[in-house]
Amino acid sequence: MSKIGILGAGTWGTALGIVLSDNGHDVTIWSKIEKEAIDLDKSRDNIKNLPGAVLPANVKITLDLKQACNDKDIIVMAVASPYTRVISKEAAPYIKEGQIIINVSKGLEEKTLLTLADVIKDEIPQAEIAVMSGPSHAEEVSRKIPTTIVAGSSCKKTAHFIQDVFMNEVFRVYTSPDIIGIELGAALKNVIALAAGIIDGLGLGDNTKAALMTRGMAEISRLGVEMGGYMETFSGLSGMGDLFVTCTSKHSRNRNAGVLIGQGYSMDEVYQKVNQAIEGVNTARAALALARKYKVEMPIVEQINMVLFEGKSAKEAATDLLVRDKRKEYTTLEWD
Repeated sequence: MSKIGILGAGTWGTALGIVLSDNGHDVTIWSKIEKEAIDLDKSRDNIKNLPGAVLPANVKITLDLKQACNDKDIIVMAVASPYTRVISKEAAPYIKEGQIIINVSKGLEEKTLLTLADVIKDEIPQAEIAVMSGPSHAEEVSRKIPTTIVAGSSCKKTAHFIQDVFMNEVFRVYTSPDIIGIELGAALKNVIALAAGIIDGLGLGDNTKAALMTRGMAEISRLGVEMGGYMETFSGLSGMGDLFVTCTSKHSRNRNAGVLIGQGYSMDEVYQKVNQAIEGVNTARAALALARKYKVEMPIVEQINMVLFEGKSAKEAATDLLVRDKRKEYTTLEWD
């Protein structure tokens, strides 16, 4: 049995708490919000946004960050990406040397363009940072629907330890040394999912959406490889796997937000209707800044930024993508 502290009592942190408790571990979930903590503790079989899920009685809920961090084998960072730095800073005094922290949130820090693993490392340099991602909607994980993800660490022993702690008959865990690739796939697919939702909202059909997803992954992998990730990662669970589920699932907040944008709703209306964090909106500006920094062409990301922040219509953005100059599909492939 391992002692696990989960920072963040949202749907993903709660779902992972269920997985870990089912595996026989001692689990403590921390929330900064008193009402959230009280509601989760009381409503264990009626969890907000996780219908059909049951939080085991032995999972502890706390408002005490020190209690959630002290004497833990693993700390899971599951707060929404915009709050990763501030929570890391608050937790830092309670983190021991060599403490394993697994980032399971998805996004980039807009101001610094850092991945979330690097944000955590920046605030908690004494910790050993790992990541975990893949096609894994909390709504399904919490109900024990078979799910497969990948755990990334620069240390092989740590990756295998995480695999052993999380893996069971319905939650399969692979391992990888490619932390940067896993994080970029996880973050950038949310931007593409917004675009996929817009396609659905505009009623443009399956052909259009399939093309958008495929070319979106081409953009993600171009930037990811330029930043030091491996192409294999982008064809794997945290790349194409996560992109596929996020662009197509009814559970995807980013896709659902995109549908509303495509239907003509304002961003204020979109936020009100989705009523949860829309990570792709927070990531879109950072993705575009990284594309420019690394001189990587990312036309879908460019158009999404215009729609989100410059008032461009979704229909006009879709048209502009289609009428771009002629291109080869892969610049690395040549005729004999």
